[in-house]
Amino acid sequence: MIYIGVPDMNDSISNITIDGTEYKLRFTYNETFDYWNFGIYNSKGFPLVSMIKIVPNFPLLFPYTNVDLPDGDFGCISDLSKIGRNDFVNSLADFVYIPRSDLE
Repeated sequence: MIYIGVPDMNDSISNITIDGTEYKLRFTYNETFDYWNFGIYNSKGFPLVSMIKIVPNFPLLFPYTNVDLPDGDFGCISDLSKIGRNDFVNSLADFVYIPRSDLE
């Protein structure tokens, strides 16, 4: 499992390398409805999936089958029922990547 820091910004793009492939993760906070979205982009900035609502304790890539996505899943680990603006910063929630080998 890889723990991924969510920047303390309402909109950010971070680089991450998974299994030798570089991706960009975009985290966006929706202030109106108090929730986070994330998206995965290839190294050139082309969206593979975008605007996925971050909900706790659920595999976020479950409905997606794009072959260019990493072979694993992203998720948010938390005891909260909803992830608010400061929950990542205050360590009430963790954003993670779980490789397929850890899921089996």
